[in-house]
Amino acid sequence: MSLPKSIEQDLREPSRHYGIRDGACQAVTQGSGEQYLSAFALLLGASPFQLSVLSALPQLIGTGAQLASVKLLRWFPDRKALIRAGTAGQALSWLPILLLPLLFPDFGPLLLILGTTVYFACNQFTTPTWNSFIADHLDEHERGAYFARRAMVMASLSFAALCVAGWLLSLWQDHAFSWMGFALIFAIAGAARWISAVTLAKVEDIHATPSLDTSPSFRRFLAGTSVSFRRFLLFSGAMHAAVLIAGPFFVLYMLRDLHLAYWGYGSWLAAGILGQLLTLRAWGRFADRFGNKALLTVTGFMVPFLPMLYLAGTHLLFLLFVNFLGGVTWGGLALGLQNYVFDAVRPEDRAKAVATYSTINALGWCLGAFMGSWLVHALPSEIIIGQYSLVLASNLPLVFFVSGLLRLAVSGSFLRSFHEARAVEQAPFTQLVWELPLLKPLGQLLVSPLRASK
Repeated sequence: MSLPKSIEQDLREPSRHYGIRDGACQAVTQGSGEQYLSAFALLLGASPFQLSVLSALPQLIGTGAQLASVKLLRWFPDRKALIRAGTAGQALSWLPILLLPLLFPDFGPLLLILGTTVYFACNQFTTPTWNSFIADHLDEHERGAYFARRAMVMASLSFAALCVAGWLLSLWQDHAFSWMGFALIFAIAGAARWISAVTLAKVEDIHATPSLDTSPSFRRFLAGTSVSFRRFLLFSGAMHAAVLIAGPFFVLYMLRDLHLAYWGYGSWLAAGILGQLLTLRAWGRFADRFGNKALLTVTGFMVPFLPMLYLAGTHLLFLLFVNFLGGVTWGGLALGLQNYVFDAVRPEDRAKAVATYSTINALGWCLGAFMGSWLVHALPSEIIIGQYSLVLASNLPLVFFVSGLLRLAVSGSFLRSFHEARAVEQAPFTQLVWELPLLKPLGQLLVSPLRASK
């Protein structure tokens, strides 16, 4: 039985605030914990293959947890309880992530992979339920602005957490007990998720018994969706595969090949977060006005060129600039991917749609990570064309370049195959480019003096 609209509206506001607070806690966990898991793996002596497994296996296992959570909602429809259980599990997972590799150092990378798998299984267990929960508290025309606002809060705190964590790690980098820095930042990460679980207790669910799993199987659910949504899933999965060819190995390139200090690596990570922070609100307005398909089209043709730029230089300032552009682009792409799922299916199917979307992405994630691991061993570290040769710090920039080429192929092949899921303002591609975050303010700044002089 649904609640009266006036009461439902009163209950929505606290839930929206909780969504922001949860994002804030999650950002601290990401910035002080998740972002440095690969660096901890390197400290434990992980190989490139183990780094690819660290990126791929937790995501793949996590999709199983998502599917299980959707099925569980049929028999246990208390969304708050499921979210709290998964969030508390994330908080407690940081204990085995840190302690087991230190207690059994001979199996350190393997134990870290197992601990991380538990963490992401708990994380993704909550994802379909949380997305269904929060989407029920939002109007379809305000989702872009709300999630952009939430993402900005997350970007701000993640940026701060990244910088502080990088500084803390640098204090112990040359110390015999270099693991102490990781112990401190992982403790902060776990505490942040525990706070999120506690704050959820004060929130009321406006749909106490949601009808979230009306179709009897994922296969029948997928068959009942639109052609555009299925083609969107192919685009998202293929893009994740192309991206993860490079993704696991940036930490290897920065710390092993370029010998950056932890503060330099943290600054590189923070530059990407800063790019998101400065543009997410504009991306949200862009998506609400022109649609998520337009957002995916613009960013989908920007993201292929980001990894290619790592062939052009190794100076820290240049690396910071490239990852800043990456943050700008990925902020828009991630927002468009997330919101397209919400728009393309019925409200009661959102949990299942999110789980299906995440499963496709995880499969692409695994395929790309293992393909990248193979390329690390197959590609040379020197480019020779006739009498011209380019000697690189390692072969990883070539791996990044291949990732960029495949991203371009994915965007060129799939973006035209699906359509916007809701009614939005139509605009030519040239106008969409003009409306890009940072570009439009810069263009107006340059054009205004010219107009004034006429």
